[in-house]
Amino acid sequence: MVYKIVASQCTACGACEFECPNAAVSLKRDLYVIDPKTCTECEGHFDAPQCAAVCPVPNTCVPA
Repeated sequence: MVYKIVASQCTACGACEFECPNAAVSLKRDLYVIDPKTCTECEGHFDAPQCAAVCPVPNTCVPA
């Protein structure tokens, strides 16, 4: 399973982009998106997905 960003809740703060160890998060049309081909849920790097851990808006970075 990979993570996704709920576009309607994303504030485009950028916190998730800098925390992703796989560079799976990028800015597209003023909103952040997660590349499902690159997202590994931070496996091998962290105990939990960092996009969800650092996002200031609850339930914005969620399992797809």
